[in-house]
Amino acid sequence: MSLDNVKVLLFDTFGTLADWRGSVTRRGERLAAEKSIDGVDWDAFARAWRAGYAPGMAKVKSGERSWTPIDVIHRERLDEIAIDFGIADALNEADRQTMNLWWHQLDPWPDTVPGLTRLKTKFLISPLSNGTLVLLSAMAKRAGMPWDFILSSETFKSYKREPAVYLGAIELLGLEPAEIMMTAAHNDDLEAARSHGMRTAYINRPYEYGADQTKDFQADEKWDIIGETTEDIATALGV
Repeated sequence: MSLDNVKVLLFDTFGTLADWRGSVTRRGERLAAEKSIDGVDWDAFARAWRAGYAPGMAKVKSGERSWTPIDVIHRERLDEIAIDFGIADALNEADRQTMNLWWHQLDPWPDTVPGLTRLKTKFLISPLSNGTLVLLSAMAKRAGMPWDFILSSETFKSYKREPAVYLGAIELLGLEPAEIMMTAAHNDDLEAARSHGMRTAYINRPYEYGADQTKDFQADEKWDIIGETTEDIATALGV
């Protein structure tokens, strides 16, 4: 099917556009130097922090917990792993608040901003992310992501891969589902989007989780576009 009618591209952010593991690792190493914290594997710390992401959202999705922003979930997980990594006593409240904001300051992959900038010349572009509105806005401002608007989990008070997120985006945009393309490095995100009629683009990030990566080493389905970078998506769409 032709992609000529696509008008809007929506993007997953964590992992697809931003290098969360490398960003948290680098900031952890800088913090360790500033506070003389020794013996922490900061890559493992980043992966352990991220490991609390899905379980935290799962409690919201199941109804076990009322709507809870991802910043709160991140902070609760930080307090847990600070104990696990033996640095709880070294971190005061100000340190923890600063660390939680690392997720607002993630570094983009090298291809992210060039690809988005190209796509913006022809399409409306926005994240469709589980991040908060402030998180996504702060990340975009720092990294230079040229969004036309921002759709966050807070917009719909729901987390991907719940239908409310994709259906809410379709309704809010006032477009036909096939006029919207979801772009992600996660096959299950694209599967959910496609189930609601959206077009799909896959960006391969097989190094996102490092040693913990167990899936998304390649496209599992025949998505509308499959590429290695954001710029590949732009090229496939003729930009």
